[in-house]
Amino acid sequence: MVHRFVAAWAVICAAGFAVPAFAFDMPTRKPGLWELKMEFVGRHLPIREMKHCVDAATDKLMNSSFGGGSQQNCSQQKVNRFGNTTTIDSVCTFNGATVTSHAVVTGSFDDAYTVDVSSTREGGRPIPGLPAKGASHMKIAAKWLGRCQAGQRPGDIIMPNGMTVNVLAMPRLPTSAPH
Repeated sequence: MVHRFVAAWAVICAAGFAVPAFAFDMPTRKPGLWELKMEFVGRHLPIREMKHCVDAATDKLMNSSFGGGSQQNCSQQKVNRFGNTTTIDSVCTFNGATVTSHAVVTGSFDDAYTVDVSSTREGGRPIPGLPAKGASHMKIAAKWLGRCQAGQRPGDIIMPNGMTVNVLAMPRLPTSAPH
């Protein structure tokens, strides 16, 4: 059970949509194989690299099903777009935790983008691998590699250990997934 939860959490983080700041509609990524490198700043963990095969429908589903939440979960949300940079500031509540986030998304969903998220979590149930309260900082660097490899299906995520998980085969997580 814990393994499934950790795998699900990694999938959500890899997509870059687990952060409450992403409660607005993100553009879909270009169909194909994406490489995602996640860094948890200040956590002394190695950078995690995953590959994700997407098509427009799967990416849209990931955004809506595993997104950071909905407007009703957020007491504040401010989105500013300027050129290829989007800045999102939000205060959202998920499962009893209040999460204040600042995210900067830069780049193009056609070839490469970065996500830099700083957040503070207060209250709520503990989540394995995340601090019960306090600050966290995550960076994601994503780049489009080309077409999905032979045998891959949209939704396939190749984990750092080589295991493949397909998000379409995973049990649904609540749309108010905590950070």
